[in-house]
Amino acid sequence: MAQGASHSHKILPMIQRYGFAVVAVLLALLPGLILQHYQFHDVELPLLLFAIALTAWHAGVGPAVLSIVLASLSFDYFFAPPLYTFSVTIADVPAILVLISFALLIARFSAERHRIESQLLQARDRLQLEVVERTQQASLLNLTHDTIFVRDMSDVITYWNRGAEELYGWAPYEAIGKRSNDLLQTVFSTPSDDIGAELLKTGRWEGELRHAKSDGTEVVVASRWSLRRDANDHPVAILETNNDITDRQRREEEIRTLNAELKKRSTDLEASNRELEAFAYSVSHDLRAPLRHMVGYAELLQKNSSAALDDKGLRYMRMILEAAKRMGDLIDDLLAFSRIGRIETQKTPVNLEQLVKEALSEIRPETNGRNIVWRIDTLPVCYGDRSMLRLVLVNLLSNAVKFTRPQPKAEIEIGSVDGNNDEVVIFVKDNGAGFDMKYVDKLFGVFQRLHHADAFEGTGIGLATVQRIIHRHGGKVRAEGAVDQGATFYFSVPKI
Repeated sequence: MAQGASHSHKILPMIQRYGFAVVAVLLALLPGLILQHYQFHDVELPLLLFAIALTAWHAGVGPAVLSIVLASLSFDYFFAPPLYTFSVTIADVPAILVLISFALLIARFSAERHRIESQLLQARDRLQLEVVERTQQASLLNLTHDTIFVRDMSDVITYWNRGAEELYGWAPYEAIGKRSNDLLQTVFSTPSDDIGAELLKTGRWEGELRHAKSDGTEVVVASRWSLRRDANDHPVAILETNNDITDRQRREEEIRTLNAELKKRSTDLEASNRELEAFAYSVSHDLRAPLRHMVGYAELLQKNSSAALDDKGLRYMRMILEAAKRMGDLIDDLLAFSRIGRIETQKTPVNLEQLVKEALSEIRPETNGRNIVWRIDTLPVCYGDRSMLRLVLVNLLSNAVKFTRPQPKAEIEIGSVDGNNDEVVIFVKDNGAGFDMKYVDKLFGVFQRLHHADAFEGTGIGLATVQRIIHRHGGKVRAEGAVDQGATFYFSVPKI
């Protein structure tokens, strides 16, 4: 049914066109016959030619051919002697040839006109489609908040979207037709000739630009250019997309400034630390001689003059000797602490299980007569300075032994926990005196103590030494504890 309907729609215009040819010839024939009746001659040929021309112009080539045939027959039958016959004499041939030639010429012009009209209609349709497409594209570009504008190869702006208006402050009617570099006062990060060369070579360019807004303020943009070429590969336009990075660049500049200040402070701090370490080493070393003299003379006094002293004098003498010994220990620890910052680390693979055994052997005198339960887990191999890590374990184990002294049954555990992929985390846990977590930041300071010296001996440098050694290995130290519930110390070192 659909095909039959379509066929009918095709036949109907064809009947109309050929019917137009028949009617045109009849309408030309009728006044010719009337005028012939009233003895007006030589008007029939122009009338028939007009009918042919009208048919060719409006109905096309096929109906024009039909009108030529009908006009020729009508001219021969009604107007060429002998009348009312289809016989053709030599005298009629010129008129018939003129009729046919003129008709063919008109038909040719008509066909050419129809062809040109068809091409114009197709071009108009393509143009309308392109206008619709470009309008849709422009509408879509206006929906985005990105800054987009188009300029020709002379730098004249031809399109300006809403994002460009929002960023720069100029409306489209104010920007279009202006040269973009003049309007925006563009400052290039690289020579503009180099940018143009790269754009022509690759069709693209990306970089940072500085532009001026309508209110005079400066904005920094990340700019992307795309080159558009025509069908002949000639460059015709540049699409420019800009994103405001002013705040980001300002933050980056602030970060660079802060990093420079931090680097300077770090350098100054390192210099101060070196000076402090040298000073501590010098002072500690210089204090040894007078301290040895003081202890030596005090011991001679105790040995040779103790009979002349009463109990109070003897007690004073013991206090002098104990204070001198304590001061000696402080000097030794301070020297060891300053020495750690001065010597180079010699990093090698370290068997932590073997190192724990050596540390336990060193502190064994402190454990004599004690009821201590040791739990030593399987420990991994790490990478570091063996002698320094041995000192870390000695200090932590010695601390655990010391602070579990009040416990009838001390429990000390050494093990490892999961850390990052490139580090080993070791812990030393005890059930000793513990500490209050609000003072945890003081644990690793030099000479910092959370317990009274009468309760637990020590100089307060051991944990500071541990922290300095671990920091030199790129690791971290932390502690957890509670009063009378023990403490756990963690340190991390690089994996092998």
